[in-house]
Amino acid sequence: MLKYLAPLALICAAVPVSAQEAAPSPTATSPDGSLVLSFSTDYERRPHWSLTRKGKLLIAPSKLGFMLADAMALQRGFTIEGVERARGDERWEQPWGERRFVRNHYEELLVRYRQDDNWGGRRMNVRFRLFDDGIGFRYELPAQEGLTTARIADEVTEFDIAPEGTAWWITAGEWNRYEQHYQKSPIDGVATAHTPITMRLDDGTHLSFHEAALVDYSAMWLKRVEGRKFRTTLAPSSRGARVVRDLPFATPWRTIRIADSAAGLVESDLELNLNEPNKLGDVSWVKPMKYIGIWWGMIRGPWSWAEGPRHGATTERTKQYIDFAAKHGFGGVLVEGWNKGWNVNWFGHGDQFRYTEPVADFDLKEVADYARKKGVTLVGHHETGGNIAVYEEQLEAAMKLYGELDVRAVKTGYVADAGGIVAPGEAPGTTVMEWHDGQRQVQHHQKVVETAAKYRIAVNPHEPVKDTGLRRTYPNLVAREGARGMEYNSWGAFANSPDHEPTLVYTRMLSGPMDYTPGVLGLKGSDDVPMTSTLAKQLGLYVTIYSPIQMAADFIESLEAHPRELDFIKRVPVDWADSRLIAGEVGDYAVFARKDRGSADWYVGAVNDATPRTLDLGFDFLDAGKSYTATIYRDGEGATYLTDARHRIAYETIRVKKGDRYRLWLAPGGGAAIRLHRGR
Repeated sequence: MLKYLAPLALICAAVPVSAQEAAPSPTATSPDGSLVLSFSTDYERRPHWSLTRKGKLLIAPSKLGFMLADAMALQRGFTIEGVERARGDERWEQPWGERRFVRNHYEELLVRYRQDDNWGGRRMNVRFRLFDDGIGFRYELPAQEGLTTARIADEVTEFDIAPEGTAWWITAGEWNRYEQHYQKSPIDGVATAHTPITMRLDDGTHLSFHEAALVDYSAMWLKRVEGRKFRTTLAPSSRGARVVRDLPFATPWRTIRIADSAAGLVESDLELNLNEPNKLGDVSWVKPMKYIGIWWGMIRGPWSWAEGPRHGATTERTKQYIDFAAKHGFGGVLVEGWNKGWNVNWFGHGDQFRYTEPVADFDLKEVADYARKKGVTLVGHHETGGNIAVYEEQLEAAMKLYGELDVRAVKTGYVADAGGIVAPGEAPGTTVMEWHDGQRQVQHHQKVVETAAKYRIAVNPHEPVKDTGLRRTYPNLVAREGARGMEYNSWGAFANSPDHEPTLVYTRMLSGPMDYTPGVLGLKGSDDVPMTSTLAKQLGLYVTIYSPIQMAADFIESLEAHPRELDFIKRVPVDWADSRLIAGEVGDYAVFARKDRGSADWYVGAVNDATPRTLDLGFDFLDAGKSYTATIYRDGEGATYLTDARHRIAYETIRVKKGDRYRLWLAPGGGAAIRLHRGR
């Protein structure tokens, strides 16, 4: 059972070092001294910050502040009134995750700014936290006279990156939300990017820019101003002002992960540490699981969401999937298209969806009762078509119904173009158009998660706002989509390129778990289009693309036709005691080793781009003095994603121990999976 535990081994979390310094020190350092933060005001008394790492300038002096929609900007005429320092060092336990225990070790600096009276006399604080692997900072606007509500037109938060380097990114504000191919360019070739955006500097330093604890605020986009200078810009709003908040309040944290290597970037827990601890209390009802579902048939085409002779979500078919799940140990069955509202053009509309009314050929109670008797949970589905006005009217009743039927997880969806969220207007009966990652939609996702928690339901949103570590605060927010998933591999010309997954590892996956829906063992999409993957790569995805809920997405007939691969999928855990990137480079390949939280077993997974490569893998992560049976699934000789040879897979069983080496060949578009079982 999963239970929330209070932070363990609390050493001195957020212990004040000095109440306030009359003459502020211009610097602060990370615990190991490698990062040095400096702050100042320039000749126009605009707040600036800068950062060095190991004595080299990383972030050149960069501005701080806000543009307001109805008042003078918070960016000029500031004086530093004082500085407060604190430090923290704690070890806390995740109820589920990539690793069981997380260390939260930082030095903190709170800088208090005040504007001259002729600029408005407002007060603005900036709180910095420096970790050995990065930095986070946020604005805190205290209660004050003359400013009761902040109407923020945009931020003036800058990141002036001193060294040259390469960036991996997707464009912000485009129609397809986060579901884009990642671009690779020089840093000064970036336009306006979603975060996380990953960079590798010419000296090998790796950076990831993102944000943490995005609550009641618009998402941050990163806009290049000139050269390698970037400025935060916020997702738009129908109100004009991109954020409206009553004081006092704090913004999300602006974050930079910093590491010498790709592994250091991936293994950082910086954003999680900048979120508040669990607010839900006992979360033993949040259960990591693998699931199957009535979904791939609609993606490939033989079934439909709408009613009729091709309808996928029938009572009979769902029972067949429940039987399969019970037989093979899957925890859940996803059912899409069970409710009324799919018979019309629902994309971007969603006004016909009814979340408590099943269609004629689907008996919701009968199916839920059948699943319960088999030890399986239904994974519910609430597609909105982007219409949150309709969804929010029914939200409480919909979650209550799932709670009564013992449906313990729900996949939500917001299929609409960017800027196409239909939200309630201020006047009764009116609607306005909002963005998927604007303040209104951020508020909506919070409402869904909190409502689901009342009924002990886990939430997995698709077409979501990006992950910013809120799973620490709300552990029922188990995963989300937020990138191009497996379904694109079904659509021929739209298929993900072979380097997509080894790019996701170092970009999208830095934000949190992704419901990528691996396990399409037939390697066929719509009209039998071949997929850009080898069979071994489909298994490697279970270890490389982390999620506490993992789908075996293929038809159950295809899963049964691959008994050895199905056996691995059944065994691979979804909850880990430890996770390490043991080899990899951004966009090229990634090899993870993860330790099962429930046993002494380790698992290794690899994904590769289109370049064949041979790796010399070490097993230094294993326990010393212990012997393991390694069951290996790897690309067969001549395998490639380009031909029918994508189906070639080789199996091998060997004995290994700590210190042993293994030469692993990865095919173009290939991968591998290894189970390391202590014992025979």
